[in-house]
Amino acid sequence: MKCPFCGDANTQVTDTRENDEGDVVRRRRRCVCCDKRFTTHERIDLKMPHIVKRNGNRTEYVRNKLLASMQLALRKRPVTTEALEAAVDRIEARLLAVGETEIPSAQLGDLVMKELRRLDKVAYIRFASVYRNFADVDEFSSLVREVQPQSHSRSRGAPSSDKSDHDLFGE
Repeated sequence: MKCPFCGDANTQVTDTRENDEGDVVRRRRRCVCCDKRFTTHERIDLKMPHIVKRNGNRTEYVRNKLLASMQLALRKRPVTTEALEAAVDRIEARLLAVGETEIPSAQLGDLVMKELRRLDKVAYIRFASVYRNFADVDEFSSLVREVQPQSHSRSRGAPSSDKSDHDLFGE
């Protein structure tokens, strides 16, 4: 490992730690030449499948691109970075489990939708509104109703006393 400060290849590992899942190793290193310290992270480098877009174009899977799209949906939502990273890790694990060299972008989008629904329902609706490209308000309203918790009084046909349902649609 080359020192990022002086470029010398002679470095020593001073500390090694694994994360809780055991899939990333963090190493503290010291350069023998300039005596500066730095951290490296090791993770398994597996071949991710290429993504086949709707128009037929193929592109490499890019973790940061997936993170950025999910962060956009989660903007100003109470979801930790660790929870987001764990969701992306689960998506990547599913992509690898497929065992294919290529997957349709729709399949990746469905995996993202599933994870966002687990993380935050508002982010799920934000992402779905772009991903599904709704044709009209009824489709959007249907999605909102799908993620709303159902109370016993509604299932029996009693009127809702939850004002937030009405505020959501401006009623």
